[in-house]
Amino acid sequence: MTEAPRERPDYALLDRAGAAAAMFYPGADPYPPPEGASDLLIAVDDRASIGARFYPHDASRPTLLYFHGNGEVASDHDGIAPLYHAIGVNLFVAEFRGYGRSTGTPTLASMIGDAHAVAASFHETLDRLGFAPERLVMGRSLGTHPALELAAHAARPLRGLIVESGAGNLRRMLERMGLLDTEAGGRLAAAHEAKVASIRVPALLIHGESDELVPLSSAFALRDGLTGCERTLVTIPGAGHNDLLWAGRDRYFEAIEEFVRRVAG
Repeated sequence: MTEAPRERPDYALLDRAGAAAAMFYPGADPYPPPEGASDLLIAVDDRASIGARFYPHDASRPTLLYFHGNGEVASDHDGIAPLYHAIGVNLFVAEFRGYGRSTGTPTLASMIGDAHAVAASFHETLDRLGFAPERLVMGRSLGTHPALELAAHAARPLRGLIVESGAGNLRRMLERMGLLDTEAGGRLAAAHEAKVASIRVPALLIHGESDELVPLSSAFALRDGLTGCERTLVTIPGAGHNDLLWAGRDRYFEAIEEFVRRVAG
């Protein structure tokens, strides 16, 4: 028997209710790429293009497609990329509409939908440059949403999913906006949860125990929602939302290195 197609989540419901005004904090990115890195501008439709910065290290090693957090831009990763290089990972950082060099206005629906065009450009760039086919996706904080979208629906398979300081559950947001008990809100929550449950690639979740913006309970909820895949949750003692990488730097990169080695070779 053929499985009935799942309903695709209507994320624009939250945009129509005004979520974007409180959710996004875009900023410009005036800094040119450092030596060895390069910038791309990815057309996602006839109204917007997405900025990205590629930090290559070794073409024979795995590459991470990385969606940053809110209030961040690609150049914020100029000093972080070498830490990924140190564990043998190439880094490709993608922005959102309105952020950095990107054009357009950010919305939840566009951020998630644009991930597919970004992934297509990511693969095309790596293929053209002869990079290894072992590729993963990562989302930090707000970037969790496009990362989950690609883990569930990528046109080309990815080897793994990494989430840092992310919340994959929409119920709290829908409840705050008075939408959870509506028919449309309930359908969105159910469709989103079904998408998360449909993910089959291995997942690594990293979260600060003292995260003041996205509580640790959100990481447990996402872990429990990823029912269709192998998943691991690593917590960083004493770390908050924006100091997690530095407060637990060794544990953070040890976890990523071990995960990448295991799922991507």
